[in-house]
Amino acid sequence: MSFCSNCGSQVDGQFCQKCGTPIGAAPPRAAAPPPPPPPSYQQPAPPPPGQHYQPSAAPPPPGAYYQQPGQPPPYYQQPGQPPAATGEGLTENAAAALCYLAGLITGILFLVLEPYNKNRTIRFHAFQSIFLNVAWIAVYIVLSILFRIMLQILPYSLWSLIGLLYWVVLLPFVILWVMLMVKAYQNQKWVLPIIGPIAEKQA
Repeated sequence: MSFCSNCGSQVDGQFCQKCGTPIGAAPPRAAAPPPPPPPSYQQPAPPPPGQHYQPSAAPPPPGAYYQQPGQPPPYYQQPGQPPAATGEGLTENAAAALCYLAGLITGILFLVLEPYNKNRTIRFHAFQSIFLNVAWIAVYIVLSILFRIMLQILPYSLWSLIGLLYWVVLLPFVILWVMLMVKAYQNQKWVLPIIGPIAEKQA
């Protein structure tokens, strides 16, 4: 007695009466599973023997900047150009205006500090500020002496007139001081009479 190798039934003859499988034949093989899909990233195939590998793009030179996607390009500086300004120090117009801020003090200060003392424009404003302040001190001393004399001569009822005259003399100097700072900040060279030419010679 023989049995079918496919379904295991008892067989009388050369074929199975149930499934028709020949007696002595090998059972059918199961179908091979399909190959897995290729990955999303696949490395390039190696070059054939005897051929050197050549990349599609040349590598960047040493020290080159690598820009990642989505980032803005860096500042490009051509050879021979001076470096960009770092924002340190004062601009010429700001330093020229500050020369008049405290008269003698700021004028002398900008004549000593570097690199402002090497700038001809700043030196002119510094000297003009010093000479203007010296002139104001001299006028103030003369007016103080004259007002003291007038206080001794004039009656008490006219002392208010002396105070008014003092402000009449002081106010033009204050206006002139403010205008000099404004003009210097606007990069305008305002040369005062008498002391302006002297300041230009010293600068």
